[in-house]
Amino acid sequence: MNSIDHNSSGTADPFGNILLNVDSYKASHAFQYPPGTQYVYSYIESRGGKWNQTVFFGLQMFLKQYLCTPVTRDMIDAAEAFWKAHGEPFYRQGWEHIVDVHTGYLPVLIKAVPEGEIVPGHNVLVTIVNTDPECFWLTSALETALLRAVWYPTTVATNSWHCKQVIAQYLDLTSDDPAQIAFKLHDFGARGVSSLESAAIGGVAHLVNFSGTDTVSGVLAARKFYGEDMAGFSIPAAEHSTMTAWGRDHEADAYRNMIRQFGGTGKLVAVVSDSYDLFNAVDTIWGEQLRQEVIDSGATIVIRPDSGDPAVVPVECVVHLGEKFGYRVNAKGYKVLAPCVRVIQGDGINIDTIGLILRNLADKGWAVDNIAFGMGGGLLQQLNRDTLKFAMKCSAAQINGRWVDVYKDPVTDPAKHSKRGRLALICENGTYETVALETAGSRDLLEPVFRDGKLLRDWTFTEIRERANRPAGA
Repeated sequence: MNSIDHNSSGTADPFGNILLNVDSYKASHAFQYPPGTQYVYSYIESRGGKWNQTVFFGLQMFLKQYLCTPVTRDMIDAAEAFWKAHGEPFYRQGWEHIVDVHTGYLPVLIKAVPEGEIVPGHNVLVTIVNTDPECFWLTSALETALLRAVWYPTTVATNSWHCKQVIAQYLDLTSDDPAQIAFKLHDFGARGVSSLESAAIGGVAHLVNFSGTDTVSGVLAARKFYGEDMAGFSIPAAEHSTMTAWGRDHEADAYRNMIRQFGGTGKLVAVVSDSYDLFNAVDTIWGEQLRQEVIDSGATIVIRPDSGDPAVVPVECVVHLGEKFGYRVNAKGYKVLAPCVRVIQGDGINIDTIGLILRNLADKGWAVDNIAFGMGGGLLQQLNRDTLKFAMKCSAAQINGRWVDVYKDPVTDPAKHSKRGRLALICENGTYETVALETAGSRDLLEPVFRDGKLLRDWTFTEIRERANRPAGA
């Protein structure tokens, strides 16, 4: 998540230069607005998509990392040289005005719903407008970076939240312990995303809803940007290399070593067990050769299948463990394994397979207590801006002292119709609605979060988690 301040040559690093954090065509837009334009007002929304509710999250990271840093003449010089070579015009006069008049701090006002808020699609989430009429062009210049800063973490948080609703449904049906939900979906996504920054942003977005993760950068992002010292937790776990290095003839020794290295009262240890023959490992090695040692260790050994049909194999693993280690029947009539064994499924997991596995498990009479999930690409990578149809559009402009509505309404795609005017978000009787700013008054849920280089709201991770845990509209 950290931008690098300098490269090896000592010149400013272009990746920390907000002037270059754009699409190429943005460089020409300052020259395209009507004469007399003073203010340009834009908004961000999800126009629907895979889910009808979004968990808004992540803007604060972008504001702290990029917009709270002033523009410098070195940055302007670097941008000018780039655009000249790249074939685009450069509005140097406008950027120099920001340095001269605003000491480099961007004269914009950004308002947003509180992070963690659950908002139905087709509603305004963020608005931005310039605060200096000389900088009317700045609103659009920030679109590329601002939209990206919102759509990705919000989509990951929304994905994770909807997975949580599926798990909660089956916990309510089959379990006596709803509090265990915090550790039911573990982030395995660090290696499967496009960059360290993506891992950090997506990883912390998942932690809005759950407390289990192996994505270290996500935990560090929560610490840096949201003041949460330790937002996520993990346990010792085996990978195939550490198990197969013992050789097939010593598979039991590999597992025994895990018990002896990491076991103990109250400890959890995850052991991948499908390197050769999963059900031989479950039935013969864990269930017979090591059975008493597992029980005596005081730990919970979490068996991880990592191959086969994800809708079938982990369920069968639970059933086999029940035959070997026993189970109890809870108050809702569902079976719960002896506390010394559990299962985690991390292969092929997404929101659909989670629901399928839990349904199959319940159909066989087993509670959700027996299983947890690890999700990698399905959590952090297998989504894009169109998953929730995110867009940032201009909806109003002040020209020669008069506000006018700005919108698009393409005949060829009515779904891309954009909103008009300056906007507010209200919630009455649990129903969200985007309305004209002039009619909202004190009901507007959009809060000023950034103005003229200053962060106005600094949400804590605890506050965000509490919001995301409330029923929508509460």
